[in-house]
Amino acid sequence: MIARHLLSTGAIALVFWSAPALAQDSDKGEPWTLQEALGDPEGLEVSGSVRVRYEALANQFRPGLDQNDDLISIQSRIAAEYDSGPIRIGGELIDSRAYDADAGSSVGTGEVNALELVQAYVGADFGDVFGTGSSASLDAGRFVLNLGSRRLAGRNNFRNTTNAFTGAKFEFIGQDKEQLTMFYTYPQQRLPSDKASILDNKVEWDREGDDLVFWGGFFSKPKLAGSTNLELYFFALDEDDTVARSTRDRHLFTPGLRVFRDPSAGKLDYEFEYAYQFGDIRSSSAANASRQDVAAHFLHAEFGYQFAGRWQPRVALEYDLATGDDPGGKYGRFDSLYGPRRFDFGPTGIYGPLGRNNISSPGIRLEVKPSKRWDGFLFYRAAWLDSATDSFASTGVRDATGASGKFGGHQIEARARYWIVPKALRLDAGAAALFHGRFLESAPNSNGFGDTLYSYVDLTASF
Repeated sequence: MIARHLLSTGAIALVFWSAPALAQDSDKGEPWTLQEALGDPEGLEVSGSVRVRYEALANQFRPGLDQNDDLISIQSRIAAEYDSGPIRIGGELIDSRAYDADAGSSVGTGEVNALELVQAYVGADFGDVFGTGSSASLDAGRFVLNLGSRRLAGRNNFRNTTNAFTGAKFEFIGQDKEQLTMFYTYPQQRLPSDKASILDNKVEWDREGDDLVFWGGFFSKPKLAGSTNLELYFFALDEDDTVARSTRDRHLFTPGLRVFRDPSAGKLDYEFEYAYQFGDIRSSSAANASRQDVAAHFLHAEFGYQFAGRWQPRVALEYDLATGDDPGGKYGRFDSLYGPRRFDFGPTGIYGPLGRNNISSPGIRLEVKPSKRWDGFLFYRAAWLDSATDSFASTGVRDATGASGKFGGHQIEARARYWIVPKALRLDAGAAALFHGRFLESAPNSNGFGDTLYSYVDLTASF
């Protein structure tokens, strides 16, 4: 334990040590950047960051793991794009590592993906070829996807590793800022995936192939009616076995819509997103397993109000539903595809019990922004299982008989962020508590450790 804290303290101190250099103003009064250090070459944009995080968990909720866990994770990234006019060439290298974990930790490919080129693409910009005031582009290679709310396809910001894809993406933006994105990709499957290699931070190139395909389209229309925005999408996932990997052969189709009004001082804001999922899936990863038709859905509803005032307080009521699987009939557990969940359900990392799977959860959130440097929030939600016989959200806890009921528990979460050096060095600290309900206390594979407590602190240096 002493070694863990010394390592985390040393890593965080290293980032603090860099603060004076980052804070040195340029002629424009901005922090030092790699772009400036290179002489701000025409057509080339370069940026990077280093994030050091320490997180601790008491009373593990995942079955079969150690009662207590802590982790030091470091994410280093550098990105560059050269724009010669109609042609762009870009790339991003991310090194995601975790330290001081052991076999009883939940650490996995969400924390470790050492030295990976997550983006390496060539793009072509077509200008207003489709009409005055419009723009269009085509990218091919490795890239990230951020579509709409990011609940089903997005880049991970809190998680130490990120979703990325290999393929082609076409984007059109119209004169009135309407946007159409179409893509056909092979999701990058993070490697290594075995526990021993992950604990060793082994470097192995991620793989992609036609055994896992993610494709679809996304359309957005700002200010469709007054200040109400509209988004429509259709995503498809096709998965098959390989010689080295057995899967459930998911063939999923997910149409959805989102309508929302952005927060504004003195006004009501709202968000409604709904997606339906159909297709088929095997009942297990066994090659001879029977196939089931899929019928699942998810819903996010939110109503908020931002008060005028210095702290810009905003209060929001939220509700999330994602169906679970019931015995017999169609398969009902919603698959959240490649969507981050931190902004709805709390920190992930070695925490992350809640997600868009088998959950029914109302909540209330208070957000504040005292200054340009400070922001924070406090969030409470209660969580039930949608299906009493399916695994609860992302916990891995299940009672196939349904005898443990549906109440999972209460979660309270808090976060505060502060720019130590504006645009250059930011501190992020947070905590969460999951107070176990009847289900987590009595399900057959529950650890029985009691209420789960979690906290983290990280520093991010951007340059």
